[in-house]
Amino acid sequence: MHIVVIGAGVVGVTTAWALHRRGHQVTVIERHPGAGLETSKANAGQRSYGVVYPWASAAMVKKALPWLLQRDGPLKLKLPPSLEALRFMIATLRFAYAPGVFGLNKRAMLRLGIYSRTCFDDIERELALDFDGDHGGLLHLASTPAAMAEYRETAKVLRELGIAYQLLTPAQVRESEPGMTGPGPLYGALKYDTDGTGDCHLFSQGLAAACEAGGVTFRYNTAVERLVCDHHRVHGVDIRPDGAGQERLEADVFVLSAGCDSPALTRNLGLRLPIYPVKGYSLTATLTDASRAPTSTIHDDHFKVVSTRLGDRMRATGFVELAGFDRQIPERRLEVIRRSVESRFPGAADMGAATAWTGFRPMTPDGPPIIGPGPLDNLYLNTGHGTFGWTLCAASADLIAEVIDGREPVLSLDAFRPGRFSE
Repeated sequence: MHIVVIGAGVVGVTTAWALHRRGHQVTVIERHPGAGLETSKANAGQRSYGVVYPWASAAMVKKALPWLLQRDGPLKLKLPPSLEALRFMIATLRFAYAPGVFGLNKRAMLRLGIYSRTCFDDIERELALDFDGDHGGLLHLASTPAAMAEYRETAKVLRELGIAYQLLTPAQVRESEPGMTGPGPLYGALKYDTDGTGDCHLFSQGLAAACEAGGVTFRYNTAVERLVCDHHRVHGVDIRPDGAGQERLEADVFVLSAGCDSPALTRNLGLRLPIYPVKGYSLTATLTDASRAPTSTIHDDHFKVVSTRLGDRMRATGFVELAGFDRQIPERRLEVIRRSVESRFPGAADMGAATAWTGFRPMTPDGPPIIGPGPLDNLYLNTGHGTFGWTLCAASADLIAEVIDGREPVLSLDAFRPGRFSE
């Protein structure tokens, strides 16, 4: 079959690869001049298979108001909030307090994360991709005794699902991460033994090159203006290459993996995708002293900042901000990220000279991504992965490819069904 994938972020590219490996003719449409140039460009760098969780949780809601009132709090809301932001927050509250939904969604996302590790292993065995990838584990630091008690509760779910972990004392944390010599408070950590790292942008570009070498067509600098359909099928997409007139591209099957741009393309189909662009920030710097840097990924719960080793670089990422598509980078956000790095890994890198970035995570109000058949016979969705696109892309690509081929996927997709927001 000829299959069109809309979007060449990490989710779209892995989807193209999964479909190509199954023998399909694949065309990828992307408005940017290359792969992995939007949300995938400079994200946290962590493949946190054991740490995935729903956005909508009652525990998070209880912390949200104090965070909003703190100058350095990790959650920010642009004032006055837009109508879209208010709708998203109200929907989040509804899912957060719906009985049993958080637990079901968390387990579904963790199972997807576990499977994604397997799918990544398959890709890395087949292709020699250079993206500073590793699987050295992830540490969630505990800066308070309460945080450590919370990790002990989390460990019960990890044990239930067979996810390898360790609860570490402060001494064991410093033994595991000898470069962590800063004065930040430390009461221990939860270590996820099999979690990974890697540069999502480099991976996206390397995998896109492998796809092209195998015959996949990439149409870069090309905007998708609309899906052309009747009541049953999509017949084509109207596209507009940069500097050229409109074209119509026909195919047998269409897969929507356009992240935050996805809702606009399904609106005329009657399919509501309440995906909100949750903003985050990162700093990337070359290491000045590798012995002082993290060996893998460190989640600093004090500042809610993630620091990740990417070869000879270090990336630190933070904040969840509801500000629409505002691309401004306030210096005060970057200063919080620098303070976190200095409190844990002083002297590792010159964060003052780091490259700053901001991007938009395509977040659903409940948290799980949107994976499965759309409202038309030949339309499929693989989008809305929020903060976990890099982690979950390999699994979600494999599963949507299985569905397109008419096979029963190895995991239930009930928690990820596209129509759940209209039920």
